[in-house]
Amino acid sequence: MNDQTKAHIVEAIETHKRMTVQFESNGLETIASIAEIITEALQQGGTIYLCGNGGSAADAQHIAGEFVGRFRRERKALPAVAFSTDTSVLTCIANDYAYDKVFARQAEALVRKNDILWAFSTSGTSANVVAAAQVARNKGTRVIAFTGRADSPLENIADICFCAENESTARSQEIHQLAYHIICDLVERHLINE
Repeated sequence: MNDQTKAHIVEAIETHKRMTVQFESNGLETIASIAEIITEALQQGGTIYLCGNGGSAADAQHIAGEFVGRFRRERKALPAVAFSTDTSVLTCIANDYAYDKVFARQAEALVRKNDILWAFSTSGTSANVVAAAQVARNKGTRVIAFTGRADSPLENIADICFCAENESTARSQEIHQLAYHIICDLVERHLINE
């Protein structure tokens, strides 16, 4: 077990090292742009809606908590909603329509032009996430994608995509967490400085 544990740690460290190069080439600019897009939407009275499956659903809920609560600084609560948190809505839509519609139907009901849809799919192909992104896009809403595979259907719909490309979903999600924590910090700093 010690060898397996060490292997996971070494893999995570190597992934972070590789991502450092990617961050320096275009990741830093992407993260800064995402923070600017979110800040602008919040300044215009928009809401950040987030969606993803499994661990990505947890990431979506984590980010909503950072915005509604706080990340590092005292400030006013910021409007953010994870589509994965209302079990009655999720099960109603999945039962009456299809699981592929659980996020799209919520996007249809809630997302407006000045809002943001922040969509997570490490594969970039999750049908329910891609469908929500398409609904938001059709409504004129900006779409942010976090993926783990380049040139995916989700990336192709999004206005901007942060891709933590890796064969391991877990490693992609670890990089996503680092990136979204940086974004939360940048948004918070900008809004407080105003």
